[in-house]
Amino acid sequence: MSRLVIISNRVAVAKARGAAGAQGGLAGALNSALKKFGGIWFGWSGEEVEETTGHIQLHTNDGVTTATIDLSKHDVDEYYNGYANSTLWPLFHYRLDLTEYENETGRGYERVNETFAQSVTPLIDPDDLIWVHDYHLLPLGERLRARGVKNRIGFFLHTPWPPARLFVSLPYHERLVRTMLEYDVIGFQTDEWLGSFLHYCEKELGAEVDEATGRIAFEDRITHARAYPIGVDWDHIQEQCGTSEARQAGQRLLASTRHRSAMIGVDRLDYSKGLPERIDGISRFFDQNPDRVRDLIFIQIAPPSREDVGSYQRIRAELEQKTGQINGARSEVDIVPIRYVNRGHSLAELCGFYRASKICVVTPLRDGMNLVAKEYVAAQDPEDPGVLILSQFAGAAHQLTEAVLVNPHSPDNLSRAIRTALDMPLEERKRRYASMVKSVREEDIHSWTANFVGDLTSLGVDHVPVAD
Repeated sequence: MSRLVIISNRVAVAKARGAAGAQGGLAGALNSALKKFGGIWFGWSGEEVEETTGHIQLHTNDGVTTATIDLSKHDVDEYYNGYANSTLWPLFHYRLDLTEYENETGRGYERVNETFAQSVTPLIDPDDLIWVHDYHLLPLGERLRARGVKNRIGFFLHTPWPPARLFVSLPYHERLVRTMLEYDVIGFQTDEWLGSFLHYCEKELGAEVDEATGRIAFEDRITHARAYPIGVDWDHIQEQCGTSEARQAGQRLLASTRHRSAMIGVDRLDYSKGLPERIDGISRFFDQNPDRVRDLIFIQIAPPSREDVGSYQRIRAELEQKTGQINGARSEVDIVPIRYVNRGHSLAELCGFYRASKICVVTPLRDGMNLVAKEYVAAQDPEDPGVLILSQFAGAAHQLTEAVLVNPHSPDNLSRAIRTALDMPLEERKRRYASMVKSVREEDIHSWTANFVGDLTSLGVDHVPVAD
């Protein structure tokens, strides 16, 4: 069986298993795949040095070998804070108003991708399967091909892919997609994002596209693009729910709510998550239902992220201001309607919080998948499940159709959804839960890994002529 070489921006060890932890649940998925197939996980160490040398540090932990390189502050500023997170991230989340186009950061992005290719190539054996992850490394497949790597190379995008009419606003957009077509298999979270990519390839590049199979024929290459909705590690979540850490966390939350219903949100501090809009919707609920201030307490867990990027500093300040205004207007000596927690928690603690919360609010303005929604469902008590309020613009909404779906831009819509969730009878909660939990349990992280690696094994081929 072929080894697996995983390449991502950051390398995370197995302890980062929760959606609020490093890489939003990706770490657990990739560690599981590496334990099954063997191989290495390559990426940036997270450390900044004076000069990028490409020197590799090898470590083995819990059966997983990692290979990391350090990056200079200059490279981090241009590649990571710059092009990846100030250009691609907002563009891929439909935020043209926040998208920055700078030639220097674009060159830094290409430079670091070349550094990745140069450093990882000597570690690749001829029979290895190579699996590249996310928007930081879109052109890496082409860089590896240029270095003579003929292995099967797959790429998975964890974010949305924007419609062509938005994507063409990116300078050199055609060149970027051309590099992506050097991959053998390209994966997206949903059919919607897949369709946007196929449409671009056909209309803007003139590629021959078979929408039924995802086959893209362009120049001398054949690429297959498909949807692979990522899941959670069902078995691991069940284990975590049974720990004393989870039970204690749930008991702490219940004891602190004083018989009020707890509603929870768990998100990275990011403008794509719709946090200010969520607070506006909760404020509208209290405005429209002043008699229910004593019925509900909202707990927002929002670990900081990308604190060097200006837009993230602004979102934190806005969230703190809105939370403070509601608490100032609605608090009494024994009531604080909103608790804002600006730090992360272990998956075991989150499982305890999830089970103790009667409602979970997952309302991103745009999201590739959102594993918090699936974690919440997985953590529920089947005999007394809570209610998931879910944005219609999250990838998870395509699978969790029995959630209470909302438009996150509408405060009134969210207000009504909160009232619906609070008043929902047990039988309806159990019916909705039964449908959602089936999807979460069956389409788990192991199914996702097996589907992608299986297609990479069977579909990936070396430079197949178009006339096949």
